Amino acid sequence: MTTHYKVVFAGSVGSGKTTAIQALSDIDVVSTEAKASDEVRKIKRTTTVAMDYGIMKLDNGDQVRLYGAPGQKRFDFMWDILTENALGMVLLVNATAADSVAELRLYLEAFRPLIDKTAVVVGVTHADQGGVAVRQRLIEEMQRQGIPPCVMDADARSRADVAMLVKSLLFSIDPFAGAAAAPTVSA
Repeated sequence: MTTHYKVVFAGSVGSGKTTAIQALSDIDVVSTEAKASDEVRKIKRTTTVAMDYGIMKLDNGDQVRLYGAPGQKRFDFMWDILTENALGMVLLVNATAADSVAELRLYLEAFRPLIDKTAVVVGVTHADQGGVAVRQRLIEEMQRQGIPPCVMDADARSRADVAMLVKSLLFSIDPFAGAAAAPTVSA
């Protein structure tokens, strides 16, 4: 019997959620990208307005269903819907953001009910531009909030990097179950 895991990807606009799901998905990603109509258009041409959806197939036949939450607060009504029955969350934080710690705080607070029941792993994207200092500040903030910090650099375009985030999430929830279900990534 196939087991289905549900993982939610969250983070601010431009943090790499859509790209990460595209890198990891074994199916064509279902995306709700729309033309940016507000200040987001200064960052990128389109933005996710409902969700992104993909599936990562594991070697044992199980599947990890990947849900990307919209990054803009005005679409936060989708956050509760997408987190229902989720195994955990991958939170992407852009190292080049004006205040990456404030962004982390926003998403940790918004998704705290899920995090308290499951786990969160933080992937620092665009880490080649100041990732070490950002990573340390994010770890300190998570410790201040009493959340076990699992923070690592991740290139959202890299299947191996994004798979490592998902593996880390599985291991942080249950090291023994995580070992059994850890995704194997082929090049």
